[in-house]
Amino acid sequence: MDTTGRHPSTAQAVRGFAYDHLPAHLQEVSRPFHDLAAKLLRQLPDDPELTAALRKLREAKDCAVLLAALATDAEGSK
Repeated sequence: MDTTGRHPSTAQAVRGFAYDHLPAHLQEVSRPFHDLAAKLLRQLPDDPELTAALRKLREAKDCAVLLAALATDAEGSK
């Protein structure tokens, strides 16, 4: 995501939404969070509320990807 000209806190909050490095099944889980973050970045101005929204969205993404990874591991170990 392009954060050129954005406030440093906004740019920092956007970090962590990349998903290309993940296995395909985890990319499917992570991609919608990336897309929503990009949409918010396009639509909203820099503001502490945007930073908070992006940070919380990233936290939600981390939880979902972790669950998907754990579920895959559990299925593989059966």
